Amino acid sequence: MKITTLVVDDEQLARDELAFLLKGFSDIEVVGQGKNGLEGVNLIRELNPQLVFLDVQMPGLDGFGVIKRLLEKKVRLPLFVFATAYDHYAVHAFEVNALDYLLKPVARSRVERAISKARQLVEASASMNEKLDRLVHMVEERPVAQGSKANKLLVKSGGRLYLVDADDIIYASIEDGVISIVTRDFEGQSNFRTVEELQGNLDPALFWRVHRSYLININRIKEVVPWFKSSYQLKMEDKRQTEIPVSRAQTRKLRELLNL
Repeated sequence: MKITTLVVDDEQLARDELAFLLKGFSDIEVVGQGKNGLEGVNLIRELNPQLVFLDVQMPGLDGFGVIKRLLEKKVRLPLFVFATAYDHYAVHAFEVNALDYLLKPVARSRVERAISKARQLVEASASMNEKLDRLVHMVEERPVAQGSKANKLLVKSGGRLYLVDADDIIYASIEDGVISIVTRDFEGQSNFRTVEELQGNLDPALFWRVHRSYLININRIKEVVPWFKSSYQLKMEDKRQTEIPVSRAQTRKLRELLNL
């Protein structure tokens, strides 16, 4: 099994050196290289690598900024190995759960140790994902009475699989093909591939597609906020009190629903 790997460093020489070292490992497949933090974020989102060798010091968005940006965009994080010429970043690196920390110039023995750690975690993750996929398949294949809607949905969060009561869902959103489910207590990812599929499994009397990217539980609307040019946003009951835009096409339905 190949471990898909990305190298992100603002110095061409450092990228070439690391890529050369990685060629010596038969189970490592370098799928791309990024020359700055922003490019690294975009490549991680596009290529979804399992392992990233990430320079700490880069102009603009540094290595720690890359992780922060990915978390903000709710992107599943790969394994990170930080590389820098300065050892005083080590503590911060491990605070963000880096797999390992390499000092430049990078020694092959240290790369080998980092890859050994990555192998163990990738193999363990693959085994767990296989078990989760079997469980998801079993639940989705259960017969449902004709015309009825699911009372519970499977939501993945923090490597765990939860059964969530449909009534507890505050809203669902989609970004880059990934559907996020938000409840009062936590947030996770749905196994459905489209909002249409998700909506088809929920009670149409409760769940409303207010925007192409959002599906909301009308019982979880906290406040209707007047917005630009006679449009509205809906403040929801989640912890962040997220404000969700109502599309122009759905504004009329909102007015009818709430007698605005």
